[in-house]
Amino acid sequence: MTQETPAAAMRSTKGRYRWGIIALLFAALAINYTHRQMLGLFKGDLETELHWNEETYAGMVFWFQAAYAVGQMLFGRFLDVAGVRIGYAIGYVVWVVAHMATGLVSGVVEFGAARFALGLGESGAFPSSLKAIAEWFPQKERALAAGIFNAGTSIGVMIAAAIVPFIALGEFHLFGHVFHGLDWGWRGSFMFTGALSLIWLVPWFIMYRHPSDQPRLSAEELAYIEGGQSAVENVEKVSWLKLLTVKETWTYALGKFMIDPIWWLWLFWLPDFLHKNYGLDIASFGLPLIVIYLMADIGSVVGGWLSSTLIHRGVSVNVARKTALFVFAACAVPILFIHDVHELWPAVFLIGLACAGHQAFSCNIYTLPSDLFPRAAVGSVLGIGGSAGAVGGMLMSLFVGWILQTTHSYTLIFAIAAFTYLVAAVIIHLLTPKYTAAKI
Repeated sequence: MTQETPAAAMRSTKGRYRWGIIALLFAALAINYTHRQMLGLFKGDLETELHWNEETYAGMVFWFQAAYAVGQMLFGRFLDVAGVRIGYAIGYVVWVVAHMATGLVSGVVEFGAARFALGLGESGAFPSSLKAIAEWFPQKERALAAGIFNAGTSIGVMIAAAIVPFIALGEFHLFGHVFHGLDWGWRGSFMFTGALSLIWLVPWFIMYRHPSDQPRLSAEELAYIEGGQSAVENVEKVSWLKLLTVKETWTYALGKFMIDPIWWLWLFWLPDFLHKNYGLDIASFGLPLIVIYLMADIGSVVGGWLSSTLIHRGVSVNVARKTALFVFAACAVPILFIHDVHELWPAVFLIGLACAGHQAFSCNIYTLPSDLFPRAAVGSVLGIGGSAGAVGGMLMSLFVGWILQTTHSYTLIFAIAAFTYLVAAVIIHLLTPKYTAAKI
């Protein structure tokens, strides 16, 4: 019997409405990361205008991540009660308002408060998206779906790199040409991008329902979705305390604790690294960042495609997911040698490869809760793991700020980034050697 490929699944006569849901999730995540990346792009301006140092900037990242950690834990549980449609909309409004408020503040305390509120709102994005995938996709398509929506993170950074200079400086440099824009400064950039983002709520409320409540969904596609759910889908709600006693919860949480800080590193400090080592500034960050995150986008989709394709061809979920984890963990290792790279574009390639590896690795980790837990517990497990990742990010922020303030070098930081994914893959395998459903 011929196995249906992921590409064929997207064209299936069973229906395509579920891929429209992925498009919405992709768009929201792109907006999320456009907002998130702007702090890194404006790091130099903020240090000059507001008299920040490395540790002040690290503190702003820390408070964002602290709120993100708290929010992930609470939001995962909130989604299990309120549902994805309402829950995600609430988180979205909170983060957009906080993003716009960032353009109105000046003092360190006010700025920190705005970033804290942003972290609370943005904490809902991944739990909401992943719970939506668990509701809308059969198990064999989830890694591909996660890879596609997760590509929105990189698109968001690319959008920020392209439009922020255009809005803030009134110019954008690309291939030797200067494109003139608005010249609204960093404050106007936060206000404008936030206000524009509110448009997303319109298609979200029109399109999103639970599959069984969506009248636009064909009976054939609904049957396809429900027929492909795993054996652990329909179990009654599980308490946090019970989840914390299950090793599969800690498998996901430890994986996130280890790899999320590396992504935070790229997001918040990569523009600074490119500035200090290759002389780039906000007007010239654009093309290198676009190339790096385009590679990351390709990694995200390829990461989901690999494990989904292996499953379609009859490979067990255990082998498919872990093969992908180890293959893409290796992509980060060459970043160890970046301190010997003195030209911009070879460095861009190494960083892009590491970012691609992260995204491919991530979209396979994201499927773990829906693979191993009942649907009623997925939001809570995602929240626990997201909080663990944010705590890891908080520790990384303090560490990076201290290292840069004292040594002014990224060498040790990038050495850690090189091997974290391999260690995380080993831990995941040791904790879930058979990748079987959690015993609750």
